[in-house]
Amino acid sequence: MDPSSSPSNPIPIFATLTSPFQISPNNNTSSTKKPLSLWPGMYHSPVTIALWETRSNIFERLLDPPLDAPPQSELLKKTPSQSRMTILYNFSSDYILREQYRDSWNEVRIGKLLEDLDALAGTISVKHCSDEDSTTRPLYLVTASVDKMVLKKPISVDLDLKISGAVTWVGRSSIEIQLDVTQPPTEAAETNDSVALTANFIFVARDYKTRKAAPVNRLIPETEQEKLLYEAAEARNTLRKRKFKEDRKEIENGEVKRFEALLAEGRIFCDMPALADRDSILLKDTCLENSLICQPQQRNIHGRIFGGFLMHRAFELAFSTAYAFAGMMPSFLEVDHVDFLRPVDVGDFLRFKSCVLYTECENSDQPLINVEVVAHVTRPEFRSSEVSNRFYFTFTVRPEAKAMNNGHRIRKVVPATEEETRRIIERMDADSL
Repeated sequence: MDPSSSPSNPIPIFATLTSPFQISPNNNTSSTKKPLSLWPGMYHSPVTIALWETRSNIFERLLDPPLDAPPQSELLKKTPSQSRMTILYNFSSDYILREQYRDSWNEVRIGKLLEDLDALAGTISVKHCSDEDSTTRPLYLVTASVDKMVLKKPISVDLDLKISGAVTWVGRSSIEIQLDVTQPPTEAAETNDSVALTANFIFVARDYKTRKAAPVNRLIPETEQEKLLYEAAEARNTLRKRKFKEDRKEIENGEVKRFEALLAEGRIFCDMPALADRDSILLKDTCLENSLICQPQQRNIHGRIFGGFLMHRAFELAFSTAYAFAGMMPSFLEVDHVDFLRPVDVGDFLRFKSCVLYTECENSDQPLINVEVVAHVTRPEFRSSEVSNRFYFTFTVRPEAKAMNNGHRIRKVVPATEEETRRIIERMDADSL
């Protein structure tokens, strides 16, 4: 027996991550700039760590904000180029990095990519809102939502990958950031377009002391492209506000026949299951669920749970839900929408509940599976449960999986209750925009 592996000689384990606030080894005055309690969680991807190191001067103020300092007195005017940031994954030469992101099909793991996108968008928002004045208290920035995120082509883990983004629009206290994921096309690609994925993140600013909405620096687009992006973002913001006010009224006052017809199909399953359509399934029979206790390693610079981590976990559950539903390996297409309704804290009991909301099978070569994931912060001691996040994902099935299961049909999902019917119609209408 190897003596090094005996119980009396335990194998030492060392931390492989270093804090971005570590003082140079040549400085013997202190081992760290900040107490351990003020470090961000150590559950972070290589991208998040790199962003911390790049922007450590900005983030140091956020870790220990001067709450008694006055707020920013004068809003600055900044251009999109001043907030622009780009990160590069050297997948072609760094095999360890490649292995950290590889999935079962030699493509990039989408869940980990969602984490990185959120981290980069957050860094860009901080960069735009910074007034570079150490005598004022910084803003508290949180992810409010993610607009449609579209995967335009598979992302290989063997080719270098680049993510670039900048602020494209600001309101009084809200900021929209557009991110583009690019990768050189392969020889087998059907298009020469290098853009693999686009995403729009919306952040909102709060005063660190009062937690009320706070104004953010203005944005001055310069180039024609920046002006077009600003106008498009302005239109999206107007549409979001209108939909928020009108969605429920539309379903209550209109499309009654559509509502009743969809609900009637589900009632056959409930009342006469022997006569129900075998190509349909009740929404409740597509559900999956998992839960976790939120740990300190998953916290962000504000001490709350990192939004990218929540998206990662939601995506993994949505993928599993689509897989169990279709009976074939799914392929990710879009993040339709993500709402961050309330923050999630360290120690929270978080439950993720998923279901297939509806399917679209008109195109038999690429059937669509629309999955909803709702995250609940559950507090057993108070007998309460509140929705913290809503996620919507769209999948299809991988071509090779469909070829092996020729003739297998994707079922239609039908509701059993009025509340389920309302959710289905709301998402169908939102996705049609």
